[in-house]
Amino acid sequence: MKTESHDVVIIGAGAGGGACAWALATKGVKALVLDAGPRFYPEKDYNLEKSNWEQASFPKKKNSEGRYTFGDMQKLDKKWQHLSSWNAKHGVLNASDHRLGWRYHHVRGIGGSTLHFTGEAHRLNPKAMQLKSMFDVGADWPISYHELEPFYEIAEKIIGVSGPAVDRIRPRKNQHLLPPHLKSYASQQIENALNTLELNWDANSLAILSKPYNNRPACNYCGNCTRGCPRNDKGSVDITFIRQATNTGRCEVRSECTVTSLEIGEKDQISGLTYVDSEGVSNKISARNVVVACGAIETPRLLLSAKSSKAPNGIANESGLVGKNFMETTSWVSSGLHPEPLGSHRGLPSDSICWDFNSPNAIPDVIGGCRFTLGMAEVGLLGPINYAHRVVDGWGLKHKKTMRENFGRALSLGSVGESLPNENSFIDLDPNKTDEYGLPLARINTYLDEMEIKRLDFMAAKTREILNTAGVDKFFEEFGTYDTFSSTHVFGTCRMGKNIENSVVDANCRSHRWKNLFIVDASVFPSSGGGESPSLTIEAIAIKAGFYLSDLMHKKEI
Repeated sequence: MKTESHDVVIIGAGAGGGACAWALATKGVKALVLDAGPRFYPEKDYNLEKSNWEQASFPKKKNSEGRYTFGDMQKLDKKWQHLSSWNAKHGVLNASDHRLGWRYHHVRGIGGSTLHFTGEAHRLNPKAMQLKSMFDVGADWPISYHELEPFYEIAEKIIGVSGPAVDRIRPRKNQHLLPPHLKSYASQQIENALNTLELNWDANSLAILSKPYNNRPACNYCGNCTRGCPRNDKGSVDITFIRQATNTGRCEVRSECTVTSLEIGEKDQISGLTYVDSEGVSNKISARNVVVACGAIETPRLLLSAKSSKAPNGIANESGLVGKNFMETTSWVSSGLHPEPLGSHRGLPSDSICWDFNSPNAIPDVIGGCRFTLGMAEVGLLGPINYAHRVVDGWGLKHKKTMRENFGRALSLGSVGESLPNENSFIDLDPNKTDEYGLPLARINTYLDEMEIKRLDFMAAKTREILNTAGVDKFFEEFGTYDTFSSTHVFGTCRMGKNIENSVVDANCRSHRWKNLFIVDASVFPSSGGGESPSLTIEAIAIKAGFYLSDLMHKKEI
């Protein structure tokens, strides 16, 4: 086994790992980035020009998805039967009496899940960062919105975020965003409905270029962001942070390299790690500092697997909170046919957004907010094949005629809500199933309490009300997370905080005990926010941590 030595090794090349690598490289620090997934090449892998584009989702490659299992799922209550997922052609989608563990929607690879995200680039609501002190639930962030604001600005400039000049909820010190994208015709119908209901429909903040920027073209509005962007107008981490970091000559990125263990040294230091490369060869690295950025499921798995006499409960688990406080994506989407031909397959997936219920106290009798956006792209209603499978009945000439009448008329509205931690939602190690290296798989244990379900109930009712007001009087499909675990974003399993008793890392994402160990992904989030997409916040905290680490290294304090 060969051994290398590096100043900083970053495990994971998604939003956190990529942004931290950029921060270190910018400050003159060399870093090695390892990711278990492959590289994706936009010009070769995202074949949206092919005739079968609609039949393919984001491309799958070897190791581009992680493996995990589910614990026992909760029993469903007939009281909430109206929150069941269903389709007019196929009926109820979960006919069992227990919640279904479907999937965690993610990508492993250089760029992580930003490769297939719709580009939403949100700052967190400042109130969502003070849930404990303001609303006596969850936990407070150990940093304030204003402390994080300059790092948000750096991330927005690197990505090229387009959005509104003024944000009434999340103030910006400087107005530096690119112009917001124009609303599609379908989006305008939602805006008309919201005006009637005296609600707002703001331009969304998107990591999608509204004009050429940094040698990247403006968006062509194909709407297929979730299938990968072949033009590079979407600001995924691979073409923004990673590209700029490697261009400095101080960052090396290796794909298909799976870290199998962390090694413990003297004086509460991580001395290095072992990884298996793309050829199946085991390699050892001596590391001055280690940054973990594997996400809220894989990060606790790695730490909990690293048990030893010096860390009997796993590395950084002195508080017993590694894997705890797991928060998932709670969501709802309703879809119906509008009486007008909207051309709803065109335009950005979420050009606009309703933030009116985003604050933690915005929903009556519920703590934790939500947001509303268009949903056609998220549920795949962008081409005729999905209409034929899910929307239009019949066969032969009748089916063809009905398809022509209905294609482009689907109007979907989606809602994403807050997730609050509870003792029954956590990540642990599966006692029976392992990966190809003999390491136990992460096991997702998830539970929705009464507050979560009441929030989902509000989200479903409000979604239906908005679509009814927009002219949709009959739905053909609804999908929600009451009866199905289907998460795009997960949070909270290595919470940041002020002390070792109730958190895993400090405000700089540094382990309380292991002074050369940092964690820079959504696992450190004390709260999920009221529907905000987390990638921009992950990037902001990772830049902050990278700057802090580089300062310590330059001062020779670490």
